[in-house]
Amino acid sequence: MAQDGPTPDMAQNQRALLTALAGVVGQVGCLTLAIVLIAMFGGLWLDSQLGTRPWITLGLILLSVPLTFFLVLRTVLSKADRIQELSSKTIRKSTQEDAEGDGS
Repeated sequence: MAQDGPTPDMAQNQRALLTALAGVVGQVGCLTLAIVLIAMFGGLWLDSQLGTRPWITLGLILLSVPLTFFLVLRTVLSKADRIQELSSKTIRKSTQEDAEGDGS
């Protein structure tokens, strides 16, 4: 007899996968915001100290873009193995349940 919904193991794997993905998205968002804010406020402070407004601020914000891309890439790649593992567990469970449901 085929089950109507996901099994508890499959639901747990799906929850773990979604939690891992949400964690990565949250880290990337916070990291991006922090880098841009540090560049902006640091640049504004340096500009006020040196009287070079707005050049240092613009320069730091422009430099923060490649730094942000690099750190976002490192963050995502560091979590990719865990997400891949959770994703393959979820797919495997789903395929096994489909095969069991077809065989009965």
